[in-house]
Amino acid sequence: MKALKTLAMAMALAASNAVGIAHADTGAATATATAKAAVQVQQIRNATAKIDYAGKTFLVDPFLARKGTYPGFPGTFHSELRNPTVELPLPVKDIMRGVDAVIVTHTHLDHWDGGDHKFIPKAMPLFVQHEADAKVIRSQGYTDVRIMTDSTEFEGVRLTKTGGRHGTEEMYSKKPLGDALGEAMGVVFQAPGAKTVYIVGDTVWNATVDRTLARFKPDVVILNTGDARMKGYTGSIIMGKDDVLHAWQAMPDATIIATHMDAINHMTLSRKELRDHVEEHKIGDRVRIPADGEVLRF
Repeated sequence: MKALKTLAMAMALAASNAVGIAHADTGAATATATAKAAVQVQQIRNATAKIDYAGKTFLVDPFLARKGTYPGFPGTFHSELRNPTVELPLPVKDIMRGVDAVIVTHTHLDHWDGGDHKFIPKAMPLFVQHEADAKVIRSQGYTDVRIMTDSTEFEGVRLTKTGGRHGTEEMYSKKPLGDALGEAMGVVFQAPGAKTVYIVGDTVWNATVDRTLARFKPDVVILNTGDARMKGYTGSIIMGKDDVLHAWQAMPDATIIATHMDAINHMTLSRKELRDHVEEHKIGDRVRIPADGEVLRF
């Protein structure tokens, strides 16, 4: 009888240990899944952002030159200023640390800075909007340039190319300005268990933006809101403060991140002015205006 009791106790202990191990394994798996699904957005400078998404790190629109490297854009507001107008908030080696892939929404200088791409490994996966941009970047020695579509996968992350309009219809009707403005894409990030992130890109608000918001219902919307201006034209070539309010109203469950300010000569909206606008309209509950180097977690 004593032997039977001893055997029963041993079996019970073994079962208890097995359950404990199973719970530990489940907890570890859940923690791992949560880590992979985490979303972190670090504002670097201008439209440059480092996005940790579902276990992968993307560098978006790398403009990594030192302050004052390039002349101001001709034909734009404050073209006498040199670009970028501020320094990077941290060393380039720190910006590049851990990056798995680069996304270039378009090849305008302030989103992809020409000959200064010595910082980005030539074999790094690099996503662009179309073959014309791919040709430009391949000519600079990059060997893994991929054209994004509406169903692009990168190691568990789905990347969807979206459209926009980098200026007004009047601007696009004028040559050569319309050609110079060209095309610029936005990008939607999706992964199982992760919040959906929509980088709207260099565009004014239009029907394409409305359709994208309705289709994907993003949790995080990143707007380029510097209100960049051309001389001699009414209207902007990207979004401004009223578009931040519009986004807050259109997406009542989303966090709005405002960026692309205080770094390029033709931006006419500063972070300070936008903060005042946000306070005036009492929309600060869901609007973030990160400083260069600041990290936001979702």
